Amino acid sequence: MKGQKVKTIIALALPVQVILVKWIGSNPLFIEKYYSNGIYPAISRFFRTLLGWIPFSVGDIFYLLLFWLVGKYIYKNWKSIRSKPLLFGKDVLVVLSIAYFAFHLLWGMNYYRLPIEQRFGIQREYGKVELLDFTQYLIHKSNQYQQQITGDSIEPVKIPYSRKEIFEKTGEGYAKFKKTYPDFEYTPSSIKASLFSLPLTYMGYGGYLNPFSNEAQVNGVAPLFRLPVVSGHEIGHQLGYSAEDATNLIGFLVTSQNEDPYFKYAAYSHALSYCLSDLSQKDEKAFKTLWRIVNPGVKKNYKELQEFWAKYENPMEPVFKSIFNTFLKANNQEEGIQSYNSVVGLLISYHDRKGF
Repeated sequence: MKGQKVKTIIALALPVQVILVKWIGSNPLFIEKYYSNGIYPAISRFFRTLLGWIPFSVGDIFYLLLFWLVGKYIYKNWKSIRSKPLLFGKDVLVVLSIAYFAFHLLWGMNYYRLPIEQRFGIQREYGKVELLDFTQYLIHKSNQYQQQITGDSIEPVKIPYSRKEIFEKTGEGYAKFKKTYPDFEYTPSSIKASLFSLPLTYMGYGGYLNPFSNEAQVNGVAPLFRLPVVSGHEIGHQLGYSAEDATNLIGFLVTSQNEDPYFKYAAYSHALSYCLSDLSQKDEKAFKTLWRIVNPGVKKNYKELQEFWAKYENPMEPVFKSIFNTFLKANNQEEGIQSYNSVVGLLISYHDRKGF
């Protein structure tokens, strides 16, 4: 009986937690000062120190073990679950309550911090002329590094590094970035290829941060020329930036400031893909005009990526995207999955005010 009372208390704590999170989250300044720049950096460093040296994803192993235990529990207790569904429902609420508490304590409150434009002194708004000018700039930079690497405008870029080398070079990019922004210090490191890379591919994701183990996970199956930016993006999450447009911006800045030309190409071509997509929706004629001046080698890299994702298309992918979209909206990201594309305005504003 005592055990059931404890379960009841934990289960009833869930709605209370939801209300508290929304109430505390309504004060971004408080979150920024006391959580994102207060206790969270210590939490992140602790887990990166504890788990970062392990070559495989401990968080992924935890998820596998959890799924196995849940499956085992349901199999062994199926009769009692059917005969006492309310008790089973209470058990589910207990698990959700504990997970909700751990998620927000270990990482999730970062969803309520100040927007990154306030951190960098930039804005999201931009006009079509600014978009056209910036897209032309990115085409020039992408063409420049593609030609520098391959020796002509025809051949696609092939990243010559292993995943481990890319992770190390990403860390070097953060070391340089922290000279301008000290709070972006990234030591110790904890970035790994996910054990779920193939499932992630079928779901349409390039990576994720495990909020319970604080391991930055990347899709180890995806084409390597995208990996530098994805690595920078996921580390941005690890350092406490939850919004997808914010970590897209961070991933670009860290990767483009790397001295390595392969990293610079990865950054500029990735940013260019967002701007071209945005331009195609706003002015198709202008898009077609600018598309003609993109080097064939750059286009081949885009085609490589397109063919990669097309190979893994499946009927469930939109379902996974819809679930993630709902998750983002439930966590203070009003644009949902569209927030990835909001990076265009941030990039334009950062370039106009600070340059890169």
